[in-house]
Amino acid sequence: MKQGTTILTLDNGYHLWTNTQGTGDIHLLCLHGGPGGNHEYWENFAQELKKQGLDVTVHMYDQLGSFYSDQPDYSDPKIADKYLTYDYFLDEVEEVRQKLGLDNFYLIGQSWGGALVQMYALKYGQHLKGAIISSMVDNIDEYVTNINKVREDALPEEAVAYMKECEAKNDYDNERYQKYVDVLNAGYVDRKQPPAISHLISTMATPVYNAFQGDNEFVITGKLKEWDVRDQIHNITMPTLITFGEHETMPIATAKRMAETIPHARLVTTPNGGHHHMIDNAPVYFKHLADFLNDVETGNFNE
Repeated sequence: MKQGTTILTLDNGYHLWTNTQGTGDIHLLCLHGGPGGNHEYWENFAQELKKQGLDVTVHMYDQLGSFYSDQPDYSDPKIADKYLTYDYFLDEVEEVRQKLGLDNFYLIGQSWGGALVQMYALKYGQHLKGAIISSMVDNIDEYVTNINKVREDALPEEAVAYMKECEAKNDYDNERYQKYVDVLNAGYVDRKQPPAISHLISTMATPVYNAFQGDNEFVITGKLKEWDVRDQIHNITMPTLITFGEHETMPIATAKRMAETIPHARLVTTPNGGHHHMIDNAPVYFKHLADFLNDVETGNFNE
């Protein structure tokens, strides 16, 4: 399989940036978070899994609107209505799979990407050998409860009150408000903040992120308010790894319930890991991932 970068032309005429690393017979397709984030934390996955003794071909791409891929004019209501939907991004995964020629493969998704993994497993699960849900819940209500608690635990009472005032007024550009967001991000989202993936300007696809999430990780004002597949995940039948950081925004209590509900699921957690625990504590994260892949490959997977 071709290594490096390939630009895919979608049936809708837009182009997606894709990249393939590694040469193993195990294929792992990676879905980034945000939505509106990018592929960068997947870049070393083939290398890190190789250190664990596994040859894995790792495929990654930037979703439509993100970083290296085409960025539609979402200010056009018709374009926004067509492409800023759950269904579009889900079916985009399937089209990428087809165009990359993948089948009987593993699908991993981080955060928003983990939502796509759950939806893909439910709709297109016949193509999956295994699913990996990295730091994503099956409903938004429990997430909101948890991030409110995180905020109250991490910040002084007056800071939380000030943030709520700004949110009530839709004053998200407020400098003091954003400083509090930075504190929360450093504690629970990007704990390590490595320079390797830092940029001189923001790479976030803001129109996509705002449409689904809102201004930041600690407030939900977009379409993710609708996210809830609690009544469906029992239909995810392939071996599933659920991996969460132990110091992050997503509630581990929800992860435990998900692991009990999905028939063939294993839950692992990463000490000292925030939301991006593949960066915060890479040795543990990749050991968990490699163990899962190896167990499924050798027929030794158990929950």
